[in-house]
Amino acid sequence: MTVTIYHNPKCSTSRTVLEMIREQGVEPEVVEYLKTPPGRDKIADIVKATGEPVRAILRERGTPYGELGLDDPKWSDDQLIDFMVEHPILMNRPIVVTDKGAALCRPKEKVLELL
Repeated sequence: MTVTIYHNPKCSTSRTVLEMIREQGVEPEVVEYLKTPPGRDKIADIVKATGEPVRAILRERGTPYGELGLDDPKWSDDQLIDFMVEHPILMNRPIVVTDKGAALCRPKEKVLELL
């Protein structure tokens, strides 16, 4: 099984999910998305794979979300993805992608459905 985690090592939930994956005997591809942003097409693919609306993937706390006025419904999904490309910190974490699908793993136990 192929497993990729979009990870921020400073996030306790992200660290816990990474540990949970490894406890299942899987060594995932770890993408530290703040160091290596996934790019527009990849972000769009990830969002689509989760089945969640783009807004569900946006992180508000500790980001420029409020400063950019992203709570305004005027922003289209494409525009919101553009903001995530420009400011990768806006991408919530951890997002895990496996052969079974993709999910924002909040709560952390959600990762078990993907393994």
